[in-house]
Amino acid sequence: MKHLLLITLCLIINSCSNKYETVVNSEEDYLIIPKPTSLEISTGKFLIDSNTKIIGEETLENEGNYLSNLLSEIIGETIPFTNDTKIKGNILLKLDASITNKEGYKLTINYNQITIAGKTTKGVFYGIQTLNQLIPSVKDSNNEVLIPAATIIDSPRYAYRGMHLDVARHFFPVQFVKKYIDILAMHKMNTFHWHLTEDQGWRIEIKKYPKLTEVGSIRKETIVGHGNTWKNSDVKYDGTPYGGFYTQEDVKEIVAYATERHVTVIPEIELPGHALAAIAAYPELGNTGEQYEVGTRWGVFPEIYAPSEETFKFLENVLSEVIELFPSKLIHIGGDEAPKTQWENSKLAQEVIKREGLKNEHELQSYFIKRIEKFLNSKGRNIIGWDEILEGGLAPNATVMSWRGEKGGIEAAKIHHNVIMTPTKYCYFDFYQTKNRENEPLAIGGNTTVEDVYSYEPTPKELTEEESKYVLGAQGNVWTEYMKTPEHVEYMILPRLTALSEVVWSTKDSRNWDDFQQRLKNIVIKYDEMDLNYATHSLSVEEVK
Repeated sequence: MKHLLLITLCLIINSCSNKYETVVNSEEDYLIIPKPTSLEISTGKFLIDSNTKIIGEETLENEGNYLSNLLSEIIGETIPFTNDTKIKGNILLKLDASITNKEGYKLTINYNQITIAGKTTKGVFYGIQTLNQLIPSVKDSNNEVLIPAATIIDSPRYAYRGMHLDVARHFFPVQFVKKYIDILAMHKMNTFHWHLTEDQGWRIEIKKYPKLTEVGSIRKETIVGHGNTWKNSDVKYDGTPYGGFYTQEDVKEIVAYATERHVTVIPEIELPGHALAAIAAYPELGNTGEQYEVGTRWGVFPEIYAPSEETFKFLENVLSEVIELFPSKLIHIGGDEAPKTQWENSKLAQEVIKREGLKNEHELQSYFIKRIEKFLNSKGRNIIGWDEILEGGLAPNATVMSWRGEKGGIEAAKIHHNVIMTPTKYCYFDFYQTKNRENEPLAIGGNTTVEDVYSYEPTPKELTEEESKYVLGAQGNVWTEYMKTPEHVEYMILPRLTALSEVVWSTKDSRNWDDFQQRLKNIVIKYDEMDLNYATHSLSVEEVK
């Protein structure tokens, strides 16, 4: 009788331990974006419940706590993380030196164990993002959360995977900037380009120059609708003052938040153009000495910084405070859309041209940028700028962000300068998303669909294999002239950002538009969980809605 009870007990234990071991999974259980390098489907499912524990070494505490919070929220119970390896856990985080790519990871899911291994902590974090996409949004019929078994080996194609946000035309609160970073992180994007200064507003506190925020962060009113050309005088304004800026404590908080999510924040301080807000605050920085107002309409303004020693001292002081706040190796200095009319008519500017042996105002801009680069290099930083910085000669260590098509990027790569591709046709998310604009919110113009973004190839065929190494990646740009709310920003970036994330992460050969549309069905469920507002122009997204 005792033997019979023992056998029965063993059978029960064995049955329980193998409850999920033989479950057969289907391809629809693995709709991951961006598409992994290698995915091997296995039999079985892993149960997340109150017995789940996360184990990892001390260096992975950030990632362990991130996963702990993620899983705890999903099941409504605490899933603890501990770096005490003596405790037995069924989710293991670890570093693996055998993984070659520094952002690469290996995710192994069995019915009784999950292991996330990365070359670095960043790789482990991206493994967590993939795991998150495999977690069903709803519990099964037994009220359980089950993750399908698999072995995934993955790493990114490009080292730079970026998204930009203009907070100068319209200001967005700290909480939304954090949410924006979360959206980037879930897509394995690793760079946040933060556009902080403009003609229409200066958005970062600089303690040495308080008027930059006291005066430069506030415009007296804002243009209504389009009408940004100077030839068009028949425009309307809303008559309402508009402003806002980030304190240095706000910036520190956002940078720390991004760092925890392995997102590098690159600040942009525009020069020598797009500087009207700064000149309105400190007229001595301009070329005429006149008192200006912060810009109230969109477009390109003639007011640019004077190439004076006073201006260079100002910019060095500003940048000194900026680099104390941002650990990024790259500092974006703009360099785009700087009309030269004021320099042409400036006695000082012409004297500088003559003194420095320059040919024209384009070379004066190059001189201007090279001086800023030399200063930033002395602080251990490098500059990145829009492709206009090529005009008049490129600064020695500059990275070029190619937005006016790919020509500037190709030119820079051929002379062995690093390049980020962000051409308007594929990467400007302020454009309309569909040709049918009847029910669309106001946008700047143009037309870039999700499929257009997905079709983009960041490495131009004009480059040799050696030259191609200088194309670090690509970036989506979000200019906010016509985006007043966080919800509007979300609508304009999703799912175009999702398409771009696969362009910069996945192998070129693995990309397939029809397959991508099917996988969108899964990730938009995650959008809903995050309460994100997204466009439904892609067929498979419309099916979900």
